[in-house]
Amino acid sequence: MTRTLISHAQLRRGRGRVIYWTLLTVVVVGFTLVFLGPLYWMVTGALKSGQEIAQTPPTLFPQDPQPQNYVDAWTQLDLAKLLFNTFYYAAGAVLFQLVFDTAAAYALSKLRPAFGNVILGAMLATLMIPAMVLIVPQYQTVIDLPVLNLSLIDSPFAIWLPMVANAFNIFLLKRFFDSIPEEIMAAAFVDGATPLRTLWSIILPMSRPILGVVSIFAVTAVWKDFLWPLLVMPHPETRTISVGIYAFAAGTPQNVVVAASVIAALPTVVIFLIFQRNIMSGLTAGSLKG
Repeated sequence: MTRTLISHAQLRRGRGRVIYWTLLTVVVVGFTLVFLGPLYWMVTGALKSGQEIAQTPPTLFPQDPQPQNYVDAWTQLDLAKLLFNTFYYAAGAVLFQLVFDTAAAYALSKLRPAFGNVILGAMLATLMIPAMVLIVPQYQTVIDLPVLNLSLIDSPFAIWLPMVANAFNIFLLKRFFDSIPEEIMAAAFVDGATPLRTLWSIILPMSRPILGVVSIFAVTAVWKDFLWPLLVMPHPETRTISVGIYAFAAGTPQNVVVAASVIAALPTVVIFLIFQRNIMSGLTAGSLKG
């Protein structure tokens, strides 16, 4: 029998059952409001007029819903261009991370180079460094790329290259590769497969769940990032969605800005709703059943 904090006998009693379901309901409703409250406020705020969204105290429901705010946001802020830029940067980030992070994780997990554990430990140690601390050295590197002496300002590589060095994704991939039995690797080597062929034909097809998780993490990281694209993408034609909304916010009505924020948030919400099962399965996959 499974041991729990509350025994089954207490749950079957009248008072215990009432207390249990009351606490459960309060916790569930409380966390639901915390997570969905800001989203609801954003969606309803985008339907309010400029006077209503600025009034105090605020209204819970729009008195006169104005769907035109979404049309104004799309046209006035040129969201089509901003969304295209963000999708482009996100696609490049996914490609670079899948290629380089997968290669690094495969080498550390299966090829086991000298001092591999030391290298992995050094990578994981970088997770303890606050991201803000790295802004200045990264920016200095971008404006004057060492050896090549190139400036990557307003270049997509200014976003792609820093994202390649992602210790967390390398750690996730390595842990998944570690769960793949060594017998499969040995059988591939006996058949004459090179390490690269083994990676392409055996490891990658078996690693689709974790590759999907890494891809989703890369997309959301680009989508929600603000400070770094603000620094390295100053030109209006190269801005991401978050930077573009910020740049136009000063001279745009607040309800239109909120509507633009709703449109900007929709792609990531849709991606999560579609692939949430894949995210959980990829994160929890730690072994293979024979």
